[in-house]
Amino acid sequence: MRQDVNMPVQSDGNQSGAKSANDACDARNAQEGRQSGNPALYGRKVLSFVRRSARLDARLQRAWDNYSDVYLLDVNAGEGSLDVREGFVFDAAYVGDAWGNDNPLIVEIGSGQGENVVAAAAAHPDVNFLALEVYDPGVAHTMLLAGKQDLRNLRIAQVNAPELFAAAADGVFDQVWTFFPDPWPKMRHHKRRIVQPELAADIHRTLVDGGAWRIATDIEDYALHVHEVMDGMAGFHNDGSITVSLPVEHVGKGNANEAASMRHADFVESERFSGRVLTNFEKKGLAAGRVIHDFTYRRV
Repeated sequence: MRQDVNMPVQSDGNQSGAKSANDACDARNAQEGRQSGNPALYGRKVLSFVRRSARLDARLQRAWDNYSDVYLLDVNAGEGSLDVREGFVFDAAYVGDAWGNDNPLIVEIGSGQGENVVAAAAAHPDVNFLALEVYDPGVAHTMLLAGKQDLRNLRIAQVNAPELFAAAADGVFDQVWTFFPDPWPKMRHHKRRIVQPELAADIHRTLVDGGAWRIATDIEDYALHVHEVMDGMAGFHNDGSITVSLPVEHVGKGNANEAASMRHADFVESERFSGRVLTNFEKKGLAAGRVIHDFTYRRV
């Protein structure tokens, strides 16, 4: 039973305390690196999330107690750890044991409250789904939604996503979804964005031939970041069919209004992915007037 947990928090404007703590941690590690002759952040993983202590409310705690044995995969290094345990391999044999079949497998990085992955699992019972989420309330809420429908084709791993992909065998995933990842708007935090060349290389390796990495963001600066990482990535083809205009420089946090006056260039993106449900998060972005950028990068 989970009573008190370390809870990752989103890095939006309401999480200044978490971001300040993370900035301080970056500074300490940079100083230690300089003193030891090692680079900044030496000895510490660059994570796409921040952790903070929190409790589940009674409803989510019941969901955890009732459904964790059904949905939560035991791949962690230990209680409370988001690391993948040493020696673990996510391969076809493991999929067969965990899901009981060899159906196609789709993994969602950062599944949030589970609205999208649960809807997809319910609509496609002949497809296996894996939700990767580090945020305890999100994991519990996903189990709550899945348990209400008695879904048998969904599993959840509460681990750092890049570690899971590093531990995965070649060609084990049919698709990877990353919808509305944390934007990390400050320039010095762009290294924390989940879309990075190292992860892209592991996703390419673990996708089947013809498999796709689907990405969506409502942050224009993040869309540019995706193009910078993915458009020149060997082994991926941008399957997009529409042309969008984006500034060719990053603006940083609080400077989005400057983007309109910057030099722009045309980029290729995808139509909205029909398999993505309209979540509350996406609705809020649309209501705020933000443009949704969809991407489909196919392994070739």
